[in-house]
Amino acid sequence: MLTLLGLPIVSSAAGVPTLKEMVIRSNARELIGTANSANEGTVLKQQLDSRTVYRPGELLETVPGLIVTQHSGEGKANQYFLRGFNLDHGTDVRITVDGMLVNQRSHGHGQGWADTNFIIPELLGNLQYLKGPYYANQGDFSSAGAVSLSYVDKLPQGILSYGLGQQGFMRGLIAKSHAAGAGNVLYAVELLTKDGPWVKHEDYKKFNALLRYSQDSGSTKLNVTAMGYGGNWNSTDQIPVRAVAAGIIPRLGTIDPSSGGESHRFSLSGALQHISRYGITQMNLYTLHSNLALFSNFTYFLEDPVNGDQFSQIDKRFQSAMNVNHLWSHTLKGSEIEHMIGIQFQNDVIDNGLLSTKARTILSTTRRDHINQNSVGLYYQNSIQWLEKFRTVAGVRSDYYWFDVNSTLNANSGRRFDSMTNPKLSVILGPWAHTEFYFNYGSGFHSNDARGTTSTVDPKTGDPMSRVNPLVRSTGYEIGVRTAFVQGLQASFAAFRLDLDSELLFVGDAGTTEASRPSRREGFEASMFYMPTDWLTIDIDYALARARFTDADASGNHIPGAIQGVGKLAVSVDNVGPLFAGMQFRYFGKRPLIEDNSVQSNHTVTLNGQIGYKIGKNARLIVQGFNLLNTHAHAIDYYYSSRLPGERSAGVSDIHFHPIESRSLRVNLTANF
Repeated sequence: MLTLLGLPIVSSAAGVPTLKEMVIRSNARELIGTANSANEGTVLKQQLDSRTVYRPGELLETVPGLIVTQHSGEGKANQYFLRGFNLDHGTDVRITVDGMLVNQRSHGHGQGWADTNFIIPELLGNLQYLKGPYYANQGDFSSAGAVSLSYVDKLPQGILSYGLGQQGFMRGLIAKSHAAGAGNVLYAVELLTKDGPWVKHEDYKKFNALLRYSQDSGSTKLNVTAMGYGGNWNSTDQIPVRAVAAGIIPRLGTIDPSSGGESHRFSLSGALQHISRYGITQMNLYTLHSNLALFSNFTYFLEDPVNGDQFSQIDKRFQSAMNVNHLWSHTLKGSEIEHMIGIQFQNDVIDNGLLSTKARTILSTTRRDHINQNSVGLYYQNSIQWLEKFRTVAGVRSDYYWFDVNSTLNANSGRRFDSMTNPKLSVILGPWAHTEFYFNYGSGFHSNDARGTTSTVDPKTGDPMSRVNPLVRSTGYEIGVRTAFVQGLQASFAAFRLDLDSELLFVGDAGTTEASRPSRREGFEASMFYMPTDWLTIDIDYALARARFTDADASGNHIPGAIQGVGKLAVSVDNVGPLFAGMQFRYFGKRPLIEDNSVQSNHTVTLNGQIGYKIGKNARLIVQGFNLLNTHAHAIDYYYSSRLPGERSAGVSDIHFHPIESRSLRVNLTANF
């Protein structure tokens, strides 16, 4: 292992600090000898910049096997699909930005809500990902995977960008960094408006701002960052197939045009890394305030034929967290041994509510809750190079959760405590001919909504209900291989199994997630990144999974919305003169929509692309195209009962879908200064 001042160098993968060689490589063999599984990787800034994305969250589709979509237009958190999961808005994929957890627990709209609309793509330095519950410092929501996005501390040049496009799109950005004393100051401001192709315009307006101060003295690095985001919009919720077939609404129409929302997020964070003769210490802490008011109507007139079924979900919170870890290494009897120990603390003070509304006017209150939720995670991880081509990574993690719920209905108030300890083990063999083999085992967890842990009465019907377990265990097994035997190529294959004690399932007619039955997922993932020359890159991945409930139930054992097959192909061309270009092809496979698999979604194929021209050294003109095939496929599908205006039936079971936005073009001019 190469060292700096006698100390190992640290890097971070999806928030996982790892000791590694400080070797600068330009080829794809970088992960050979350092990765702990076939399913982890890093997406560099150059790759992120080459992607044509309709919304910021789609940058996460650079993760092999991960699909990002939307069921209600802009403003809301995206829908995520990975490893046989319909992850709703983030139930089992952990997303962090500069160490700050994006997933929000006990959220008003659904557990794990992960809204990425505050991300400014031009400031991203890289994206790192891990999959499976095999990593000691990945806690809540990470059973399927973890994705970490990092901002740069400084820009090589200032950025002034202005974009115009169809569907009412307009975006402006200014970002620059300056030397300030012993450090650097980075600032950025983004403004965006968009209507979309919908009959009822989204009228989406977004504001983003960032201010960061950073220092790097070699042995000590630090930064302090303030972020602010605000957005408001009209929703384009999913619509029933029968309404379009009957001509009641067009494919891009809506049943309740008054649905929409407003969201704000403000954060202050700090990060510190210090290298000493005792090892490397890392710390980050942050506090954030967020506020969401969401108005939705998924069933129209099913429950209230007079006023309609629109409801409002409110979530207001102050979230604070601190993460500290220490890394050190030594040699014992010729074996290199690395240690990592850490503690993670988080507190959420939450006020959320569920209200019945009409045209965004409150009619009644179903429930309001004040929640104080605390957690502490402790972990230790040990890596030993036993032989030249044999090493192990073993770890253990213990989590402790406290829930305190004060509800408008006393029967649903209460306090709960739960804890869980999970072991981790990875065995790595190789490399031989630039090829490594991996065997991974580990257990993890996701937390349930605090309200579900204390509620005993359904606040809408008054019926008794059972409390759910606060923490739910997941257990994963995986074998994989990674190879870079061809210059410029990195390919990986992994076969996995993941068992959950309780599935978190999205309930369409309730607009939230609920704890459900135990489940199992089995499948494989294959990915390849190939850069045969300095002007061409090819990125391809495919994943297939089988997801089933594992208990006996007459309704069936298929998991509604669970993804089966998904594939992506991205090609980019650069360094061939003033022109550059890229395109992304995406296949989103069929999903069962009901437990007996009698109703399925169709598959979806989309194509995005861009072509650009470099105007001298400091300006670029880019034309981006979205849904170039102009497919009328569905972005997402659900199956549940609803009632349209004038329908006499008490409820009609139907597919409810959100169409993919029609083909559109955007033109963007970027100048560096």
